Amino acid sequence: MAKTANLNIRIDPDTKSDAEQLFSSFGITVTDAINIFLHQSLMVGGLPFDVKQPRFNTETESAMIEANQITAGKVHAKSYSSAKQLFEELDSEC
Repeated sequence: MAKTANLNIRIDPDTKSDAEQLFSSFGITVTDAINIFLHQSLMVGGLPFDVKQPRFNTETESAMIEANQITAGKVHAKSYSSAKQLFEELDSEC
């Protein structure tokens, strides 16, 4: 049997649990998945996938900025007392 070395990592519990469930559906452990990742990294001489910033269209970027401003309390979001009231307003815009 080959010698092994320990690798300790810190990760939030939810991510660990989700990863364990995902990899168990493939019949492997998180340790197996990390070993696959490391071997692939060595084979390709870097990360075995492209690392990119997400790109969104202008409309999506605007919506994300607006959502962040609403969350931060910088922009007042319109609210409705019921779904019926919301749909009535939406119908009146047509």
